[in-house]
Amino acid sequence: MALRIEAVPVGAFQANAYLVIDEESRRAAIVDPGAEGDALAARLSATGVTLEAIWITHGHLDHVGGITGVRRTFPDAPIWLHAADRPLYDNVAAQALAYGIPMESPPPPDRAWNEDDVVSLASHDFRIVHLPGHAPGHVALVGSDMVFVGDVVFAGSIGRTDLPLSDPHAMQASLARIAAWAPHLVLHPGHGPSTTVAVELQTNPFLAGMARPLGARA
Repeated sequence: MALRIEAVPVGAFQANAYLVIDEESRRAAIVDPGAEGDALAARLSATGVTLEAIWITHGHLDHVGGITGVRRTFPDAPIWLHAADRPLYDNVAAQALAYGIPMESPPPPDRAWNEDDVVSLASHDFRIVHLPGHAPGHVALVGSDMVFVGDVVFAGSIGRTDLPLSDPHAMQASLARIAAWAPHLVLHPGHGPSTTVAVELQTNPFLAGMARPLGARA
């Protein structure tokens, strides 16, 4: 059975929190609960699912600010984050204060992403791809027909590389990896509408015209 994906824009930055639900097993994961964690948890509770994991693409405040609220309802759901983003994650309350946003510091991550890790929700597997640039520990979760890409690429644009710990050169390499992905893959970004690899290769000025290198590693 296919997963049900619900994109919920949250917080001042309207970042997409994704509720990922396996209808058959009633198991769920949440990707990037960036704000309004208590409301996201209530929404999950109302569906009667068990939250199995909190998957974080990167440690910016608009992607982690709701974790504490989610954990109040689901205290056993492990938090996954790449170790290279711990400096961002551990200082997220200070990040938020700079924008005038009150925020609780999230609990420490329980598990660290590594390149080519595979995480599962029921029978659905996601491979972890490290895509630094927007943030040093940014990852994507690549499934059979969809990818949670965080803030690396959006419909028609890409994530910023002028932020603390961002790296424009690493971003270029990450975009090249995305350009090598299968065209049918649906991209679920951290902001804005979903899109596909094929559409972005044709219309995104940061990806348009990128050739898929022979033997390129996706």
